[in-house]
Amino acid sequence: MPFMPFHILTIWLRGLLAIALIGAGAYLLKFWYDHRYVEVRVDRPAAEVRVDPSTSEDRADPRTPAPVVVRREPWQFGANRETAALLGGLALVALSIGGGSISYPLLRRAGGAEDDPDASPRGEVRRHRRPDGTDLHVELYGPEDGPTIVLTHGWGLDSREWNYAKRHLATGHRLIAWDLPGLGRSSQPADRDYSLEKLARDLDAVVGLAGGRPVTLVGHSIGGMINLTYCRLFPEALGTRVSGLIQVHTTYTNPVRTTGGAAFYTAVQKPLIEPLLHLTIALDPLAWLLNALSWLNGSAHRSTERSSFSGRETRGQLNFMARYTVKDRPAVLARGMLGMLRYDATETLGTIPVPALIVAGDRDRVTLTSASVTMANTIPRATLLQLEPARHGGHFEHHARFAEAVRAFVAASAEAPRLQPS
Repeated sequence: MPFMPFHILTIWLRGLLAIALIGAGAYLLKFWYDHRYVEVRVDRPAAEVRVDPSTSEDRADPRTPAPVVVRREPWQFGANRETAALLGGLALVALSIGGGSISYPLLRRAGGAEDDPDASPRGEVRRHRRPDGTDLHVELYGPEDGPTIVLTHGWGLDSREWNYAKRHLATGHRLIAWDLPGLGRSSQPADRDYSLEKLARDLDAVVGLAGGRPVTLVGHSIGGMINLTYCRLFPEALGTRVSGLIQVHTTYTNPVRTTGGAAFYTAVQKPLIEPLLHLTIALDPLAWLLNALSWLNGSAHRSTERSSFSGRETRGQLNFMARYTVKDRPAVLARGMLGMLRYDATETLGTIPVPALIVAGDRDRVTLTSASVTMANTIPRATLLQLEPARHGGHFEHHARFAEAVRAFVAASAEAPRLQPS
């Protein structure tokens, strides 16, 4: 799923839950191991008691209690605490390492071939070297003379997020999809700069691969933030190299301010969110291990389900998005989240001269619909498309409808008058 700064709270809570599950399972199994032998108290029959003739004329006094023998015997499977500890421990360990593979197939329908999120047409792959040392992974699809679309994915994902768009649009369009630095198959920048400004400059380099043909910029989540930052840094490109914008489930300012529960997240940004992001950078291997455990126990699937989908997704779509939990380094994710906290494109919105399509989800709690409405009302030539029912992955869940909207927007933008380069 795409990551926002406030998701760091969920990441660490999931990690603590994973540790608690394993710890509880280990405790119960150790309890069973320590008690796998039980002490059995057995009364020894009086007939077996030997009597010393020198001290007894006849036989032992029957009123004397028979001696008690204590011996250790293996525990017996049944209604006892040892069995409960063994079964409980095994269940918790199984949940810790296999809850995801057990539970997610039960959550949603299987889906058909048309909903397979991994299927993608064959494209041309390029490596684009940047001055800061980043090697950008770029893929190109479709005819070179077709209307060009540049696809920028959400944070924590990669260009495979656009597999549906590649299948739907590559026939009549030139698609350029790229992996953001440090994600997917793009390398990290040497200076560890993940600011929105750096990413917008990388986007400008990708736009250059269009060979001077005007492009439509499509950005999901942080991809939309990069688009608006690009508009601020390269205003001369709008109407010349860039013919239109498609903003998908994204915002125009610090995402903490435009999410569900914004008042709470804004209050804890400085005292909690930012320190946790820095802690994640410092404890990258541990954070990755916690993410892996949350993937294994299924809590990552449930988080992805609640944040990205409305309930109509297939199990393949859910698993596709959830597995990004373990694909990328937590330190990279945290640095990008810190960059988002400094983002604000409010003043840029009214200066954008090209057509814009704002795509929102009616149930999106990661980025509220109100953020999309603000962009649609402020960008002079913007229109709003609301997907229903949809959350932060609405373009993915409703991929056919989204592709049709992109196709129509690109066609209309191509017919609109463009500015001449100065």
